Amino acid sequence: MADDALLRSSLIWLAGLVVWVGLYTHSFKKMIVTYVMGLFAIAGLLLPDWDFFDRPFSQWLSPVSVDAGDSKPPFTSTSKRFRIYPLRLAIYAAVYGFALYKWWMFVSN
Repeated sequence: MADDALLRSSLIWLAGLVVWVGLYTHSFKKMIVTYVMGLFAIAGLLLPDWDFFDRPFSQWLSPVSVDAGDSKPPFTSTSKRFRIYPLRLAIYAAVYGFALYKWWMFVSN
């Protein structure tokens, strides 16, 4: 239920950003690019199967077994959703940093 509220509020903020880009640039094309980039960014953060990715990196290429889902994960944390893993953080920073740079270059020109 909380994930639905977070998704809903993220989409509302995205709509506000799209309107702001449209008013600032007077370009429908830039509004569409902002909307699509925002949807991909929101989907990349909120929709992945975190139970699959919360395993060690070396096990990502093997399928998840039913027994593995019943056992407790090796890492215990207060927040199950957002654990800090250096590899995941580096990949997200690289991908989202590049996408944000390309979006800003497109919108600001």
